[in-house]
Amino acid sequence: MSIICKAAITDGNGNFRIENIEVQDPQDDEVLVKIKAAGLCHTDHDSLSWGKQLIIGHEGAGTIVKVGKSVKELQPGDNVILNWAMHCGHCFQCMEGNEHLCEVASPVAAGNNGYTPGHADPSGTTINGAPVLRSFNIGTIAEYTLVKASAVVKNYSEKMSFEAASIISCGVMTGYGSVVNAAKVKEGSSVVVLGTGGVGLNVIQGAKIAGAAQIIAVDVNVIRLAMANRFGATHVILASKNDTGLLNAAAKVKKLTNGRGADYAFECTAKPELGAAPLAMVRNAGTAVQVSGIEQDITIDMRLFEWDKLYINPLYGKCRPQIDFPKIVSLYEKGKLLLEEMITRTYNLNDLEKAFCDMLSGKNAKGVIVFD
Repeated sequence: MSIICKAAITDGNGNFRIENIEVQDPQDDEVLVKIKAAGLCHTDHDSLSWGKQLIIGHEGAGTIVKVGKSVKELQPGDNVILNWAMHCGHCFQCMEGNEHLCEVASPVAAGNNGYTPGHADPSGTTINGAPVLRSFNIGTIAEYTLVKASAVVKNYSEKMSFEAASIISCGVMTGYGSVVNAAKVKEGSSVVVLGTGGVGLNVIQGAKIAGAAQIIAVDVNVIRLAMANRFGATHVILASKNDTGLLNAAAKVKKLTNGRGADYAFECTAKPELGAAPLAMVRNAGTAVQVSGIEQDITIDMRLFEWDKLYINPLYGKCRPQIDFPKIVSLYEKGKLLLEEMITRTYNLNDLEKAFCDMLSGKNAKGVIVFD
């Protein structure tokens, strides 16, 4: 029997509205999830202008209501974390261990802004009788979502709130995974984090967990730098908006790192003009990591690569959901990874516009939409 529920729908032209959708029972390999909380991220705001009608949202947590007949490892009542890195397990990339780059099921590996035609069947969800797509094939800013079984990971924690669980889906995983899985930050090393929003704060947490000796946070927002201190930064640099390429900030970083530059630098600003900035922060043979997903053309002074510097551009912290999510939950349970503390404000669905405004103004580490 289908369910009528509310969801945030974008027209693809910069607007959204709250409307009723109809969600069908799951097919053989699907699960129906009642969403309890959905994290909000800049990508969700970007999705408003992707030129297609979508159910917004790609971070979320909830409880399984129904499962398809082929689903054996999940059952109604299971608490789950939503995950957009769906994978088939048998394509070239999956066999290489790159589940987040699955050539069959990934909603982004083909570069199609959150939906790859043919990779997900939208017919199970309709609006006014017409099929509607879900952002990243999960569309979490809705009271219910119908997804592939590979889009959820069981959450066994008895103390973690749904709000905290919801932000693991992207912001936490991207930041933490970029440090641990992609850059493989070494114990005792020095790390610079450019931009201390939700992702940047989780880069800081990942660096702390990895045992970095110096964690230098750089931002133009004093409120965010205060957050950076709370989540593990050992030093903070208040940058100027007029500092082209953050070269003045880079000079300060070098003073803090024996004149050489840091071992690792992570760009988390999503600003194209700062795409090359981490290269200015690292020492010779250091590693620069572009975390925020810049996709615009940029110009790079090749002298920034001198000498032997490595620049990497990982997707989703090289996420392996069934491996990485339980690790993150375990770190939370041990008190090594702060999640509840990262949620600055919660909102109901009708306050989504305010939630976007607060996010864009830099007020929140993370804002979360909660559902009854």
